[in-house]
Amino acid sequence: MGDWSFLSRLLDKVQSHSTVLGKIWMSVLLIFRILVLGAGAENVWGDEQSGFVCNTQQPGCQNVCYDYVFPISHIRFWVMQIIFIATPTLIYLGHVMLVVHQEKKLWDHLKDQEEKGIIKRPKYTDIKGKVKIKGNLLGSYLTQLFVKIVFETGFIVGQYYLYGFVMVPMFPCSRKPCPFTVECYMSRPTEKTIFIIFMLVVSCVSLALNVVETIYMLCTRLKCRSRGRKGTRQITSAKYPNKFTMPEWQSRMDKEEGALQNKLNLELESAE
Repeated sequence: MGDWSFLSRLLDKVQSHSTVLGKIWMSVLLIFRILVLGAGAENVWGDEQSGFVCNTQQPGCQNVCYDYVFPISHIRFWVMQIIFIATPTLIYLGHVMLVVHQEKKLWDHLKDQEEKGIIKRPKYTDIKGKVKIKGNLLGSYLTQLFVKIVFETGFIVGQYYLYGFVMVPMFPCSRKPCPFTVECYMSRPTEKTIFIIFMLVVSCVSLALNVVETIYMLCTRLKCRSRGRKGTRQITSAKYPNKFTMPEWQSRMDKEEGALQNKLNLELESAE
């Protein structure tokens, strides 16, 4: 296993620019995937090929059967899964860093802009540099969630079709150059099955968190839009009461003013 410290540091930076569910997902990725995979995978799967034995002495038969049973090593498969899952989040982090860098310049020159009469305040950050997930950042955040959902689903389905979720002790193999259908055995199948199921459960939890967070972000966005429309209607009704549009309200005022003027004219004529 390689050194995961660099990836862990990058992912740790994303936590300050994520929602609560995003932070929980990050903890699941860092603790239950990267740390467990780095600490336990080598001990469980270190003898994967050396402990694979077939009941034949035919040269090359054992290697061919091993390649048939395990087209890709479980460890390499999970490492690839972590890299693919983490990549959209790192791209989002790059977008956030770009926005923070651009708006930091706006905050630094805000006083000069106000003196010149230019009103251009930062949109995504406050004076302390805290990022608000909205606008383009919200779109970027939702995109990386959707891509992670696709990758998680794809890797779960891919693992099922490659070698399933249970390691059986014996595998029959009849590929060339094996002279007949041989029986191959792997070491510690039960322990490896437990490890596979654990990683599967973590993948499902990660997938569920991404789905829930996507729904939460979409509902929050729709709720904000609904509040904005409600506020606009309240402002409009305050300016133009009784649900009249501006032309209708003006026409009504003109009619009332004309009627009042006619009444005054009649009173003046009667007085004369």
